[in-house]
Amino acid sequence: MGRIAIAMICVCALWGWVPGGSASETHHMADAPIMTIARLGEIATALDPDAVHHGNGWRMRIGGQVTLLTADAAAGRLRAMIPIGRADEMKKVELQRMLQANFDSALDGRYAIARGLVWSVFVHPLRGLDKDHLIAGLAQAAILARTYGTLYSSGGLQFGGGDSPDLQRDLLNELLRRGEDL
Repeated sequence: MGRIAIAMICVCALWGWVPGGSASETHHMADAPIMTIARLGEIATALDPDAVHHGNGWRMRIGGQVTLLTADAAAGRLRAMIPIGRADEMKKVELQRMLQANFDSALDGRYAIARGLVWSVFVHPLRGLDKDHLIAGLAQAAILARTYGTLYSSGGLQFGGGDSPDLQRDLLNELLRRGEDL
């Protein structure tokens, strides 16, 4: 067995991951509520009263950034996307840093490249998605887009001492406040 395969097995064992998940995880997901398209619409318009509905999606602003929120009930998936810039203008060091961030500091947000653009995205199954997790995911994607080229962070795990943690926390708190009455 190669060194990479052995390393992967060790990392998975340290994290407690097993293929297929445990019986309790599978049972938990079966009992989890399913976020509906209608509920997504309520949340989107609460977060941005100027959100524009189109099909199964919304164009809205999160943290001042254009955010596209779309869901597919048949596939049971949600995707929030924030355009960052052109992929063909990206330097190799930026691509490497994005991939590093996807591993340790992006958390529920992720960097992605599609249709010639660099995006910050939050992808989640509709099953088990609740209001607070959606809001946290949207905030993480917005913060991840904001920190492209600098911290490459969704605002979660990072050392303190600067202004960024407070600014990032302010955005999450504002979104949670807007969603309180839902």
